[in-house]
Amino acid sequence: MSGINKVILVGHLGKDPETRHLEGGVTVTSFPLATSETYNKDGKRIEQTEWHNIVLWRGLAEVASKYLTKGKLVYIEGKLRTRSFEDREKVKRYVTEVVAENFTILGRKSDFENTPTTHVAPKHERDFIDVGGVEGDLPF
Repeated sequence: MSGINKVILVGHLGKDPETRHLEGGVTVTSFPLATSETYNKDGKRIEQTEWHNIVLWRGLAEVASKYLTKGKLVYIEGKLRTRSFEDREKVKRYVTEVVAENFTILGRKSDFENTPTTHVAPKHERDFIDVGGVEGDLPF
């Protein structure tokens, strides 16, 4: 039986998306996404925020870089990927990211008039995660 790797997040962009163009013209866009929840503890309202590294590839990356900005509220669907890399001191590091397969801009209508709100990567782009051929530290 196959496993399921599905992530659904609703949160705010922590900063403007960063877009890079890799070898072969492949576009990748990344940004941090904050999700928050509140709960009561001993009569006090506590807010807990989690930060997620979001990565978008190819056409979806182009759309995200065009329409998303810091603070926007978005719905993201994707899957978790953990990858390793060597830092400048040659220490092996690991990072877990959400590879987005689609996103929807949320909020008031005035927040995104004349902006498409739902973006879905074509199937052939959703399966692409190879970052081979990239030299040096990756910014995402």
